[in-house]
Amino acid sequence: MFKLTHWRLPLLLALLLSMLSGCASMATNSLATNLSSAMLNQSDPEIVRSGAPAYLLLLDSLITESNDDPVLLFAGARLYSAYGSGLVKDPERQKGLAQKALDYASRGLCDSQPGLCEKRSAPFSEFQAEVAQIGISDIEGLYLMATTWAGWIQAHQDDWNAVAQLPKVETLLQRVINIKPGYEQGRAQLYLGVIRSQVPPALGGNPEIGRRHFEQALKYSEGRDLIAKVEFARRYARLVFNQALHDRLLNEVIAADPQAPGLTLSNVIAQRQARELLADDYF
Repeated sequence: MFKLTHWRLPLLLALLLSMLSGCASMATNSLATNLSSAMLNQSDPEIVRSGAPAYLLLLDSLITESNDDPVLLFAGARLYSAYGSGLVKDPERQKGLAQKALDYASRGLCDSQPGLCEKRSAPFSEFQAEVAQIGISDIEGLYLMATTWAGWIQAHQDDWNAVAQLPKVETLLQRVINIKPGYEQGRAQLYLGVIRSQVPPALGGNPEIGRRHFEQALKYSEGRDLIAKVEFARRYARLVFNQALHDRLLNEVIAADPQAPGLTLSNVIAQRQARELLADDYF
C-alpha cells in the first residue's frame, strides 16, 4: 500500500485514463467537470494555489488529446480564469493565464459559432449582429467567452487597445442575460454591474444602471455570492460615496457562511477582500 501525495495523484489519474477504452471521452469529461467543481468548492485558497498547477497541466494534456471537445475546453477556461484572477498576483503571469483561459473559451464556442469568432475583430455593429443570433444552446460558451475576455482586459488594463474591446464583452454579457437573466447564479449580472459602474455621474456616467445589475446578481444567487457584495461596495458604493451602503455590504460578507455550491472559493477570497476594503481609509 502506498500513500497518494499531491504530486502522485495527477500522474495516477493520467495513467488510469490512458487505460480506458470505449468510454474514454465520458471519463475525461467527467474528470474535467469534477476538477473544476473541486477547485471552486475548496474553502482553503492556499490548497488551490499550491495544487492547481498540477491539475491545469492535466487538463492541458486532456485537451491536447481531444482539442475539439467543448466540455474540456470550457473546464479549462473556468479553471485558468479562476486561478489567474483570484490566486496569482504577478501581472505577467496573470496575462498569460488570462490568455489561456480566453483561448480555451473561444475554441469551445467557435466550433458551434464560427461566425462569431470571425467577427471578433470586426467593427462593433457586425460583431453585435452576430451575437444577437446566438441562442440558449450556446449560453455556456457565450458566458465563458465574455468573462474570460473581461479577465484578459483586466490583465491588460494598461493597454488602451485592450480596454477598447470592453463594449464587445458587454454585448456578450447582455446577450447572456437576455437569454437567461439568472445564468450562473447571476454572475453575468455581476460582470455587467462592474462594467456599468465605471464612470461617476459628474462625468456623465449612470452608475444606477450598475447598481441594478448588482442587485439582480444578489437576487439570483440568493445573497450567497459574496463577491457580488464586495464588488457592489467597491465599484458602486465607492463611486457614489455611499459609505453606509459600502460598510453594510462588506460587514455582511465578513459575517456570512462562505460555504455555497460553486461559490466557496470565491466567497473565502471575497471575505479577505472585504476586510481589506474596510481597513482602507477610503471615505
